[in-house]
Formats: sequence, C-alpha cells, structure tokens
Amino acid sequence: MPITPATAAHSSSNGAGETILLELVDEDGRTIGTAEKLAAHQAPGQLHRAFSVFLFDEQGRLLLQQRALGKYHSPGVWSNTCCGHPYPGEAPFAAAARRTFEELGVSPSLLAAAGTVRYNHPDPDSGLVEQEYNHLFVGMVQAALRPDPEEVGGTAFVTAEELAERHAREPFSAWFMTVLDAARPAIKELTGAAAGW
Repeated sequence: MPITPATAAHSSSNGAGETILLELVDEDGRTIGTAEKLAAHQAPGQLHRAFSVFLFDEQGRLLLQQRALGKYHSPGVWSNTCCGHPYPGEAPFAAAARRTFEELGVSPSLLAAAGTVRYNHPDPDSGLVEQEYNHLFVGMVQAALRPDPEEVGGTAFVTAEELAERHAREPFSAWFMTVLDAARPAIKELTGAAAGW
C-alpha cells in the first residue's frame, strides 16, 4: 500500500493502541478541525468526514460486509462493502481504497466517486451517533477476498432482490439505506438497468 503524508503516522488497520483523529467539517464539507474518533461519535455527535464504498461483481451483485463482533460501533450488523473515515488531510478516495484493502484484502478494479450525503443517525444499541458528511464511491471487485477477521465477520454478494430479502430479516447498519439510496444513480450507471438497482 502506498504511504502518503496522511497515512504515514497511521500503520495500524484497526487503530488499537493509538489515537485516531477524524476530520471535522462544516455543513458544506469544509474542514474546520479534528476530533478523537470515539469523542466525535458520542451524542450529540460532531459532523465529520466519512466515506462509503459499494463494490459489485461482474454479475452486478453488491458485496455486503458483516461488521466483526469486536467492533465498538455497530458490531455484527450487515452494511455496504466498506465504510470509514479519512485521516485528517487524506483524500476520501485514497481512504476508501486503503480501507477496502485493509478490511477485505482486495483492491477495487474500478472505483469512482458517486457524490456525497449528509446524515445524522443515532445508534440505539450503543448510544453513539453517526453525524457524517459522507463521500460515496462505487466500483467493481474482481479478485478473491481475503477479509481481516478483526474487521469483517462475513461477506455476501447479493442481487437487489436478495438484498431486500436480507434487509427484511437481518440487522443492518443505521446508515446503510441512507448511503445506498444516495449512491443509487451511480450504481445504476455502473451496473445497468437489468441489474435492478
């Protein structure tokens, strides 16, 4: 993985034993400061920069990730392919590519920006708040996955119909439908009308 000034000081993939800083932003996505990761998620939450990745296989199926049970936030729930936070000064695109590799052991064969979405989602189970200015990315994955078990509890490739069925019966992250709906125009462009997204 390439080392950039923003990533050089952050070698751990899960942040154990180190202070992780997030980039605080205003309502227009302009950087206004930093905050420690957990503090930024404590109620009422501080608006910070985040990213969400949606990767698809050649059949137009979405790669879902089940968050590992050891995660402090939303453990065990299903969510999009990868999500997280850029380090202060790190480009969201670079952060999305970095975390996809760190969590799933694979680099996207295609990754493209798909807009932004701003949301405020409290998590009733943990009491934490996702107050985020989220950069969306869509792309393709063609290599075999090698998930990090400390980050990922499971993976699944699903069609739009299979996703609806799974979403009705299994727990998903509080932010999942918000980021999926915001990314749909780019997803439809990527996968084509026949895929049903």
